[in-house]
Amino acid sequence: MIQFRNLALARGARRLIENATLQIHPGWRVGLVGANGSGKSSLFALLRGELHHDRGDCDVPARWKTASVAQDTPARPEPAIEYVLDGDAELRAIEHELASLAQAADVDHDGHRLAELHVRLGEIDGYSAKARAAALLSGLGFSDAEFERPVSSFSGGWRMRLNLAQALISRSDLLLLDEPTNHLDLEAVVWLEKWLTGYRGTLLLVSHDRDFLDACVTHIANLYAQELTLTTGNYSAFEEQRASRLAMQAAMYAKQQREIAHLEKYVERFRAQATKARQAQSRLKALDRMERISAAHVDTPFDFEFAEPKRSPDPLLVLDGVCAGYEGRTVLNAMDFTLRPGARIGLLGPNGAGKSTLIKLLAGELAPSAGLRTEGKGLAIGYFAQHQLEQLRPDESPLWHLAHMEPRTKEQDLRDYLGGFDFRGEMVNANVAPFSGGEKSRLALALLVRRRPNLLLLDEPTNHLDLEMRHALTRALAEYEGSLVLVSHDRALLRTVCDEFLIVADGSAVPFDGDLDDYLAWLNARRSAQAALNSAEKVVATKPENRSASATAQLTREQKLTRRRPLIKESEQLERKIERWQQEQRALEAQFADPAFAAADNQRYAEHARRQAEVAGLIEQAEQRWLEVHAQIEEIGDV
Repeated sequence: MIQFRNLALARGARRLIENATLQIHPGWRVGLVGANGSGKSSLFALLRGELHHDRGDCDVPARWKTASVAQDTPARPEPAIEYVLDGDAELRAIEHELASLAQAADVDHDGHRLAELHVRLGEIDGYSAKARAAALLSGLGFSDAEFERPVSSFSGGWRMRLNLAQALISRSDLLLLDEPTNHLDLEAVVWLEKWLTGYRGTLLLVSHDRDFLDACVTHIANLYAQELTLTTGNYSAFEEQRASRLAMQAAMYAKQQREIAHLEKYVERFRAQATKARQAQSRLKALDRMERISAAHVDTPFDFEFAEPKRSPDPLLVLDGVCAGYEGRTVLNAMDFTLRPGARIGLLGPNGAGKSTLIKLLAGELAPSAGLRTEGKGLAIGYFAQHQLEQLRPDESPLWHLAHMEPRTKEQDLRDYLGGFDFRGEMVNANVAPFSGGEKSRLALALLVRRRPNLLLLDEPTNHLDLEMRHALTRALAEYEGSLVLVSHDRALLRTVCDEFLIVADGSAVPFDGDLDDYLAWLNARRSAQAALNSAEKVVATKPENRSASATAQLTREQKLTRRRPLIKESEQLERKIERWQQEQRALEAQFADPAFAAADNQRYAEHARRQAEVAGLIEQAEQRWLEVHAQIEEIGDV
């Protein structure tokens, strides 16, 4: 297990953690929470061995393998799936050594080593590694056609997904994930939730997504005011415990203040009287010995709201037969959409279906390739997207940016406003260049809020924002009186601020009559239908005489029976083969476990190892074919 004993950690002259003592047991999934800059990333660097603690002890079992997500991805030419497999260092080492032995002129003397390598490859599920890598890529939103695309052809956000997949495949004992959902859409976030709940190692997770934390973690480690504390339960349970603790602390503080006031009043009243001087001195000593309870600080550092927006036209914006896309590829096709005052719309849809394209189209940043986009007179758009952070002047301060917008406003008023976004003291005048992603997002939001838009278009506004800022933004948006269109994978934000949802898919945006749980069910149904369609297309490709899925639905009972019989027969044959090969596999494993066999002739040992690898491959192929056969049976339907 991981043990901290009186741990102290600093970065330069800044103290991050003081006197932390706690244990994290194997299999725990721990959410690490705290404000931006509190030391979460530094704690991860300590656990990776990249940073040394200043005092105390930090013990991580020496035999544990630690995995984390790389922050940089070089533009490499190798296929995406091969890049992901690089995350399993032992697998790659075994494959390299096997390739070297295969190229050797004389393998007779290396038979024993060859057998050992094949045995170890089976132990680490090396024969199914490529299938596991494909499943990870699919879950994170990559299509089958993209598995073989070179890493260099993907954008920065998609390369971060590749880095995440590489970390997940590594068979680690300790997995460190720092904001893994920042570059994911809602579908991939939900998939990652399920994957992490099945992770058998120890997980430390930094996330500012409440729903994600609630689904994934069993404990919360809170880093606040240089103290690191551990509580049992998910984030909601942690918030309830913290609220109770703060309420108790506030009550104790108030009680102590009354007691202190009473003692001070007594001392002030009687210290000059000779007959009461001793009692007064005794109470002064009691005051000195008293362990003072600090006031409970429950206020968020963020305090802002959207000013009353400018008067809104009706309609705000109209799209009439609009088509839009990129480089000749149409994403939205012949789309009609009318946006009216008071609309609070969340955009849902599969990855790559066009949610961000629609936002850009509404914002006027993307011109339609066909159709007409019409703005209402007096429309004032406030548009937020991550790429807009690049428009901030790196050599200027937050105060300069705001004063540049409002040169006639008093400086103190501008400072007070920026303070609501936690830009205080020296930070108000500091250059933007060294700001973190979260700090730049806060500044961009501050500038957007100040413009008093009557239509907000927000594309993933919570990326890089900590929990307190997300809460403040959610509260402000809930009270915002204008209209908004929102794309986000933060379910707490979507549930709170959106009154209706549109599903963007198949080139259009249509109203969705349901909540987020219904949408996740819709995604699962869509994924299942797509899998069935893909299976049917494979059947058509390999057997031209087979009918399409639509025609299959119209088959008569006799035709269905005719189609099902050979498939059922093949399924039964596959099951018998799989059972026979599994028996052979167990027998081979039993032989390898026999010390006498291990000491036998190297050539015979190597032959058995090769057969074991061959059997494992046969089982994998048969199981894959069995799944395909049953997909075809389900496609035909019951008779």
